Amino acid sequence: MKIARRLGVPPRLRGSMSGSTCPDIFELSDGRFAVIGTDMTGELKNSLPADAGVAEYERIVVITRETMVRAKVDIPDA
Repeated sequence: MKIARRLGVPPRLRGSMSGSTCPDIFELSDGRFAVIGTDMTGELKNSLPADAGVAEYERIVVITRETMVRAKVDIPDA
């Protein structure tokens, strides 16, 4: 599995000064998505709806609204 492409614009175009430590969304070669964000599992796990859960190997990752909105044009419909 490899990173196939970035969704949205690079962090530098979203105001990152270093361009290397900001949220990002990538499509993987197998069709899944990878997200770079802030791990907020500890803060949000108990707020999840009753029908949602987080496995030991999973994390709740938070990204900025701008990151998601700017990626929207690149997210496939199907």
